[in-house]
Amino acid sequence: MNITTSTFGTLKDGTEAKLFTLSNDNITIKITNYGAIITAVDMPNKNGSIDNVVCGFEKLETYLSDEYLGSYPYFGAIIGRFGNRIAKGELEINGEKYQLAINNGPNSLHGGNIGFDRKLFDAEIIEEAGEVGVKLTYLSPDGEENYPGNLKVTCIYTLNKENELGIQYYAETDKTTVVNLTNHTYFNLSAFKENVLNHELELTATKMTEMIDQIPTGKIIPVVGTAYDFNTPRKLGAAGLEMGYDDNYVFDNEPNELEYVGALSEAQSGRKVEVYTTQPGIQLYTGYWNPELTIDGKKRFGKFSGVALETQHFPDSVHHRKFPTTLLKPGEIYDQKTVYKFITE
Repeated sequence: MNITTSTFGTLKDGTEAKLFTLSNDNITIKITNYGAIITAVDMPNKNGSIDNVVCGFEKLETYLSDEYLGSYPYFGAIIGRFGNRIAKGELEINGEKYQLAINNGPNSLHGGNIGFDRKLFDAEIIEEAGEVGVKLTYLSPDGEENYPGNLKVTCIYTLNKENELGIQYYAETDKTTVVNLTNHTYFNLSAFKENVLNHELELTATKMTEMIDQIPTGKIIPVVGTAYDFNTPRKLGAAGLEMGYDDNYVFDNEPNELEYVGALSEAQSGRKVEVYTTQPGIQLYTGYWNPELTIDGKKRFGKFSGVALETQHFPDSVHHRKFPTTLLKPGEIYDQKTVYKFITE
């Protein structure tokens, strides 16, 4: 197990972002404290060839570029204060109303105009027996993006000998607020030799939130026997949906218990990622809107270039009392964990 630190680049205000490289004998994971972004996951295929299997960039300046931010897919970042959508940006807590930024059609998305994905986190290296990692912390001040409460957020990334990337989230507040943290890594297990539509996905979820224009109606509906059913592994392109998937699946897991919820695999490479989480849902997004970018003279990414498996509480939970709550009160601790296990078969 090994961890190294290097300079990743300089932000426009002159502060320096770091890159933390976590490795064991099989895989290497790179994480920056800018946006708590996973920039690369290098893992072998069945022939021993080692390649990066997530959407990301080698330089900080690409993450800051107008071209990237103009069609922003949030590659690899921690999303907060509230992941996914809040209808019309309307938030009411204890009778007090807050108007959030409208940045996705008529709704608020992923924490507002400048969410945690574009903040510089404080970083502390972790080196323990059997694992290495980095502890990232950020204090979101009361009123940031018009959310109430000073919110202290901690995100701990760890890599162990079993090729498991752990993502542990904690948050505390001094005023009742809402929190829904997730990670927005996009996987392409072919190492971008092709798009993700031939990847196979299994999800243990038998239900999903019914959506109209990406906002839940409040109904939980079955997926069995539909184009949204992944209880038996199937290819992401099998149903022939023109725009693919951008949907929230509902698990029947015990609250706050870390449980297996699914796996993504790609036959040609022999690569597989298993997903475990304490969260009640997962957003399956197959990257229809991913931009094609020209980086160092080469065209990269584009439509269906990666699939995001965003473990989360449900979209727009603030307007649906029957959904698992996203309220966080003073004295409480937000505590969620997700594990991605990388396997070569």
